[in-house]
Amino acid sequence: MAEFILKALVKARGLEGQYHIESAAVSAEESGNPIYPPARRCLQQHGVRFDPDKRARQMTRADYERFDRIIYMDASNLRWIRRIIPEDPEGKIHLMMSYTGSGRDVADPWYTGDFERTFQDLLNACEAMLKVI
Repeated sequence: MAEFILKALVKARGLEGQYHIESAAVSAEESGNPIYPPARRCLQQHGVRFDPDKRARQMTRADYERFDRIIYMDASNLRWIRRIIPEDPEGKIHLMMSYTGSGRDVADPWYTGDFERTFQDLLNACEAMLKVI
């Protein structure tokens, strides 16, 4: 959801050419799977366009060189990222909610089923991120 929320905000500001935005999973568990149906519905309810052909991929060590920022959603994600990218000498790895001034995790809909709360967390964090980058 974060990928498409951020893309929508960037597009609304006419900044598409300035950013390359991708999402990746920290494990191979979902690799190849499409966007989770409840997440799709939530994006649709908010009018956020998404690529229906998007498939999950696992992040790689090469992503550290490819991207200026690697944003994670929660502490569990960070533990997985540290297995893939053990060091962060350039300070590229950031907690999503840190952009809002919070050190908390993004609400995880996998456990709560509350995709709306997750959407609002991501929207607030993406808007805040765009103010500082």
